[in-house]
This record gives sequence, C-alpha cells and structure tokens, in this order.
Amino acid sequence: MTTAFDIHPDMADVIAAKQAIAQSTDPEEMRAAWLDYEARLGRDRPSGMVVEDTAIPRPVPDGGEIAIRIYRPKGVRTPSPCVVYLHGGAFVKGSLDTCDTIAWGVAAEVGVVVVSVDYRLAPQHPFPAGPEDCYAVVSHLAKHGERFGVQGNRLALWGDSAGGNMAAATCLMARDRGGPDIVAQALNYPCLTDELTSDSYRRHAESPGLRTVNMDWGWSHYLGDRRPTDDPYAAPLKAGDLSRLPPAHVHYAEIDPLADDAVQYAERLVAAGNDVVARCARRMIHGFVRARFSGPDAAAEFAQPCGFLRERLDP
Repeated sequence: MTTAFDIHPDMADVIAAKQAIAQSTDPEEMRAAWLDYEARLGRDRPSGMVVEDTAIPRPVPDGGEIAIRIYRPKGVRTPSPCVVYLHGGAFVKGSLDTCDTIAWGVAAEVGVVVVSVDYRLAPQHPFPAGPEDCYAVVSHLAKHGERFGVQGNRLALWGDSAGGNMAAATCLMARDRGGPDIVAQALNYPCLTDELTSDSYRRHAESPGLRTVNMDWGWSHYLGDRRPTDDPYAAPLKAGDLSRLPPAHVHYAEIDPLADDAVQYAERLVAAGNDVVARCARRMIHGFVRARFSGPDAAAEFAQPCGFLRERLDP
C-alpha cells in the first residue's frame, strides 16, 4: 500500500524491515518479530559507552522487580542528568532489546545517562501496570539517583508510540501525586486516545508504518473491557486538566494514523499554559526515529527531540 503515499526515501529501510518480519496477532510471536525488527535496523553501540542491566523494586502491592538498562556515554559526568526512555510496541510488544539502538542514540546525542524501562506489557498486564511501572522507575531515580550515577532532580522522559503514552501519563501522575519533578518530556508519535476518530485514522489507515486496525488491536489488549476509558493515565488526550506539565516536544509523522491526536495534544498543552514544541516529520511514517542511519533528513528528525532535551537538561 506504500504507493498511495508520498513517502520520504529515508523511510525505505524502516518499511523494508517491517515488511520482512513475521506477521502475527499472537503477542508472543509479535514480541519475537519485534526483536527481528530491531536486528534489521540496529547498530552497534559507540565505543566507550558503558551499558548495565539491573532492576529496581516494584512497589507493593504488586511487588517484584522492574528491569532497567543504564547507558553511560563516554566522558559523561557523574552524577549526570538522566533521560528515562520508554519504548514503543502498541502496549503489547517491546523490551530493553527491541529499542536498544534508539536508547543508546539518545544517550549519545543528548550527552547524559539514559535509563530504559522494561515496563509490563498487555494482555498479561493490562492498564495500569505499564504506566505504574514507569512512574515507579522515575520516582525511584528521583530518590536514589546517586546509586545509578544520575541527578535525581534532573530527570526527563522520552517515549515512542506506546512509550509516548507512558511518558505523557507519567508526567500527569507526577503532577497529581506531588512529584517527582520532571524537567521535560519528548513524545514521539505518541498514541494518546483509545477512541480512533480523528481524520488521520481514516486518511492514513493503511500507512506502511502503522495501520489503524493494528492500533485498535493494541488498545483492546491494553484496556480490555475498560474500553472506552475516561482515565487520563490511560488516554492522556482525554485528560480534563493538562496544566502544570513539563515542557514538551511533541513529534509526529505526517503519514501516521496517530498524527491528528499528537497535534491536538500539543494544542491542548499550549492552551493549558505549557511550554511546547510541536514538530511534524514531513513525508515520514510511524517509526521514523529508527531511521536515523538511513539518511540525513531522518537523522535530523532524531536530532530535534535530542536537542530539545539537551537544552533543558544542560549536560
């Protein structure tokens, strides 16, 4: 269906990788395919970057641990400001490994420590498990940042797609729960509402980056019989109050079912008095942050939210 759209040539590698992976509606098979997707687009980490896998305790009543991966660029100061990275995957797939290249790219470009979060996935762990895990990690880093070599008062969030939802929800939770303070949020092609009614869901229903039917499938797994929801932590676009939130970089693909929702969210953030940069990746598709090695324009799009966070974290 790619001939129906005027797609930027820098998207060719992403499209080819998506078309090459196994197609399934089984969550476990999809997770395996997502690892293949990363392998086709990924690159080795830069020389000198130190990467550590560890975990933090999950608060009661759920208990257990939340796996995290820490990226320390060569020469980064200690303690460092920190970007908490939240991966995409339609709430159902994604892991520390499937987003490794994006996460180390953020660390290298922003010049700070990045902590990637392996939050729980649907359908085994539906809402609110995912955002509660993300909020728990941010809260833990705020209190115990020195243990990880980060400044607990200099935390920012980066989220892609479903991770963009997690980042927006975490910012709302932090505001409503009295902290921790978050310096900035970078939302990249975020999915923000379970009611897929904006025009871009029709206009780009068969886009090669994301199809509307697949996003609908992901929401149904995430919310189950709670859909449609009025919970702002599940669907941040439905939040009644979007005031007093961290400065936001809202970055969306022109050819994406989610495009209109991102525009509406940015407009509502501005109307609520927040500092917002809204940017459209022209002729690009859902998943464009994975394409920074495919051409200069894709690399420039990746650099934009990195620059936004770098300015606010001042590493």
